[in-house]
Amino acid sequence: MYIEVLQAKIHNVRITQTELNYTGSITMDMDLVDAAGMIPNQKVLIVNNNNGERFETYIIEGERGTGIIGLNGAAARKGQVGDQLIIMTFQYLEPSEAKLHQPKNIFPDKNNRLI
Repeated sequence: MYIEVLQAKIHNVRITQTELNYTGSITMDMDLVDAAGMIPNQKVLIVNNNNGERFETYIIEGERGTGIIGLNGAAARKGQVGDQLIIMTFQYLEPSEAKLHQPKNIFPDKNNRLI
């Protein structure tokens, strides 16, 4: 049996752009993606702290060092520039592994840069 547990969380990043006319996803600065141990095309759960929206999408590669957090396609309707997001990934582990697991938590600065 496996259980789903938090793999990684990027806490309180701010939306820097929205692009409704796009096929979908979230564009993320690859420095943040790498620091959290996430990868492009990975599914993410996103919580918008400003409006309470929760939604799933997938990561697309954003330019390193830019702090870009862009909601694309239908996800662009879930927030606006300046809103604070929590971005999470999950993984399946055996219960014995899950008890020892420590998720990776990233707390960028107000410009979405690593501290």
